[in-house]
Amino acid sequence: MLGLYYDGELRLRDDLQVPEPGPGEALIKVMVAGICHTDLEIIKGYMDFTGIPGHEFVGVVEKADDPELVGLRVVGEINCACGVCPQCIEGKANHCPHRTTLGISGRNGAFAEYLTLPVANLHVVPDTLPLYNAVFVEPLAACFRITEQVHISPRLKVAVLGDGKLGLLVAQVMRLSGCALLAIGRHAHKLKILDRLGIRTVMETELELSERFDIVVECTGRPEGFELARRLIEPAGTIIQKSTFVDKVSMDISSMVVDEIKVVGSRCGPFGPAIRALLRGLVSVQELIDRRFPLEMGLQAFDYAARDESIKVILEMRTYPAEGLRPAGELEEEPVI
Repeated sequence: MLGLYYDGELRLRDDLQVPEPGPGEALIKVMVAGICHTDLEIIKGYMDFTGIPGHEFVGVVEKADDPELVGLRVVGEINCACGVCPQCIEGKANHCPHRTTLGISGRNGAFAEYLTLPVANLHVVPDTLPLYNAVFVEPLAACFRITEQVHISPRLKVAVLGDGKLGLLVAQVMRLSGCALLAIGRHAHKLKILDRLGIRTVMETELELSERFDIVVECTGRPEGFELARRLIEPAGTIIQKSTFVDKVSMDISSMVVDEIKVVGSRCGPFGPAIRALLRGLVSVQELIDRRFPLEMGLQAFDYAARDESIKVILEMRTYPAEGLRPAGELEEEPVI
């Protein structure tokens, strides 16, 4: 099969083996996959990963022990846990010490024609959710993880640092809480996406550093982003750290102790609220798509995605079954947050 492969150098290969699903797993034909900041960090050496990168995808189940899944369009949670260790038993499967992570650690990912995932990780995409909206489920779920970790009330002042793919999604999720929100970025054309949604924005160069916030969500993708978050946080405030990168971050621990600053690492999140938010139009994603590339142009797609001015880059597989998809049925109604 065709796919992107990283082993110290990112290459396009046409000799990759179609994976064989293990017990409890499904074989999924990838339709589209999104390039995120983590993927760009991986090809710089993050996580010492070797294999097929990519973890944001929409695909069709081609093989599974449960025949009811075959032909359904799905997205998938990326952490594949053992299910039997203390962390898994306590409901912390995303922190299973034996886990593999799709396209990030120990498991080939979505930048190829096929992938495998445990059936337990799959979420069926409702028929009414367009393909290019559905590819945002995984990163949007990571944004909803914040609302599981920290209570965001309307009385709080919240800043979102970074106007990349994740920052633009986080700002929209924070808006749902009714908090006093400010999005801070470096690119006027990206911030305009939030401006049109009624979200207050400011360029980082024009930021009034005397303003302080109860919560700062750091999504810059740069080590220096944490330093800015520290400067903006109120005493006894909370920094939500979303960025991951190869470089290390230095911090003044003493000042954080004196000011009683909480730092919350925030990673993967719940797919249900993300799917419902997209279905209801509570989060706007189409303006975030910058370019779409065929998988054959995957190297060019990575080059484009690495540009500061780019937003979301999508890889499209050369063939996928546009017809013959089985109806997904209705989604149960639950609160978004």
